[in-house]
Amino acid sequence: MLIPIFGTLIFVVHYLVAAFLYPGGSQVDQNSVGFSWTNNYWCNLLNDYAINGQPNPARPIAMSGLFVLCLALSFFWFQFPNHINVGKFAKPAIQISGILAMVTALFLFTDIDHDLVTNVASFFGLIATVGTFVGLYKTKWYRLFAFGLLIVFLVGLNNYVYYSKGLIVYLPVIQKISFATFLLWICIIDVNLYRNRKI
Repeated sequence: MLIPIFGTLIFVVHYLVAAFLYPGGSQVDQNSVGFSWTNNYWCNLLNDYAINGQPNPARPIAMSGLFVLCLALSFFWFQFPNHINVGKFAKPAIQISGILAMVTALFLFTDIDHDLVTNVASFFGLIATVGTFVGLYKTKWYRLFAFGLLIVFLVGLNNYVYYSKGLIVYLPVIQKISFATFLLWICIIDVNLYRNRKI
């Protein structure tokens, strides 16, 4: 089934609507109007108040979009190792860590520290992603394996920019490129599984 693809498309629509509704304010200009694709983060759309201090009507839309995406990706992480060569022990590791990553990401809705939630979700996501690499390599889907290496590079770049702070002004753009690339990777894997009647 193509649930991950449908979930991603629903998320993108919600993202666009939420960005349209966002009142304003960014890391560069607290008084800016609207959502800046170069200066605002996705997480800005999840806050109760926009950076400019106004109530944020984008929050419910952004929350529902993220919820749908987490459900769709949970489905992917659960199904993927069932239908590809990953090995006896990697299968539950991918399923459990992938679903835990998505469940943890939902805590972005709460007042729990954003960085803590992101780091924990990333840890579980890393385990699931490594397992996915193993499966892609064993199945000889080398192009998708190579595409995944690009995502590893982008994730590393995100972390470098975030923690070094020197190029932090570029992080919103890098974040969006990384997220879009990751979702595209998942969707292409899902299409390949579907074409091979693996799901």
